[in-house]
Amino acid sequence: MNRYPRDMHGYGPNPPDPQWPGGAKIAVQIVVNYEEGGENNVLHDDYASEAFLSEIVGAAPWPGQRHWNMESIYEYGARAGFWRLHRLLKDIPVTVYGVATALARSPSQVAAMQQAGWEIASHGLKWIEYRNADPKVEAADMAHAIRLHTEVTGKPPRGWYTGRCSDNTVRLAAETGQFAYVADSYADDLPYWVEIGGHDQLIVPYTLDANDMRFATAQGFNSGDQFLDYLKASFTALYREGEEGQPKMMSIGLHCRLIGRPGRIEALRAFLDFARGHDDVWFATREQIADHWAKVHPHQRRERPSQMEQAEFVQRYGSIFEHSPWIAEGAHALELGPAHDTALGLHNALSRVFRAASEQQRLGVLTAHPDLAGKLAQAKRLTAESTSEQAAAGLDALTDEERELFTGLNDRYVAKHGFPFIIAVRDHDKASILDAFRRRIDNDRDTEFAEACRQVERIALHRLKALLP
Repeated sequence: MNRYPRDMHGYGPNPPDPQWPGGAKIAVQIVVNYEEGGENNVLHDDYASEAFLSEIVGAAPWPGQRHWNMESIYEYGARAGFWRLHRLLKDIPVTVYGVATALARSPSQVAAMQQAGWEIASHGLKWIEYRNADPKVEAADMAHAIRLHTEVTGKPPRGWYTGRCSDNTVRLAAETGQFAYVADSYADDLPYWVEIGGHDQLIVPYTLDANDMRFATAQGFNSGDQFLDYLKASFTALYREGEEGQPKMMSIGLHCRLIGRPGRIEALRAFLDFARGHDDVWFATREQIADHWAKVHPHQRRERPSQMEQAEFVQRYGSIFEHSPWIAEGAHALELGPAHDTALGLHNALSRVFRAASEQQRLGVLTAHPDLAGKLAQAKRLTAESTSEQAAAGLDALTDEERELFTGLNDRYVAKHGFPFIIAVRDHDKASILDAFRRRIDNDRDTEFAEACRQVERIALHRLKALLP
């Protein structure tokens, strides 16, 4: 099957209400990345020195050599930056993304994290790039990270974030069955579920924009004020959405060696004062958010058209366009994906096939539709969909006079245009249907053919809305 794996639809225009505790209008989630001692280093059996996220912007790896300046910058994060952050955040729920080998080399910092009640999630075995990793190697590293994390902290991690991940990372994490959430996504402002084989995995997305990493990247933050302004603007926008009835989550990413510098930490302090100056703000760990979401919005598997084999797909949706299963067959052959697992999405796919068909094929779809309140209805020979639709508009309970009126209009319309009068009756009542009938019957054939095709598509949408979200 030609299937597109990315989900470009998500929650659509109406995201779910997260129902944050206490009626909070926003959930603020702070991450402290603890990577110092887990970065690329020949001492760690890596090929070269680290070159990412340091004060040396544009640094290059040194193959086979230690990079003393780079190492000392990372050491600053462990020796000074962490403690500065700990003093500021020790009374706030925080999630640590802890690289397992870094945690193993920092027992005092681990003890301080635990004393503060911070969640310690796994940030992988080492803070290295998995872009080209063999999935078996990545899975082995993941298993090793879980074991080492458990030894160092006393309990296994419930959250996972690789960061420098591959396209296998989320799948591999889900397949462990280990994690309450995986954070290797930046796709939303709310948690969401993914189905990976038999696993229903909660994703609690992270951020790269409200993140101090931009102090160390091109076109990033040059000063603490820029970081503060960006955090305040992000909070303000999300808080306003919460006031308007659509609460969200704000993630903030921090690194000990970056925000832990004296010239930057005051920006974080000022933001915390700003955020705490608002009512109905929930500061939470990612673990707390994940547990809340799983309780309030547990995953429910549902019908997913994009994952169906052709026979099942056609059997299920072949009657959406009246007596025209060839449209469903054509739609199944298109590039379908998660965005087509909704009523609007699947309607678009089916309509594409209908619109691309010849005029003769589309005429066949029109002539497959029954007359309104016609002989087939009286003989109870309509499809289940048409029976329900006509009944909803009261066309199954006409007086003799009304039935005679409809019969006359039907006969005149078909004689003039060569196909039945078609209207999405779920948009109308009996009176408005008659009004449209009288108004449209005198149109020229081309105008009426185009209108009938539009109505066929509208009928299809109503039918799909009864089956899909």
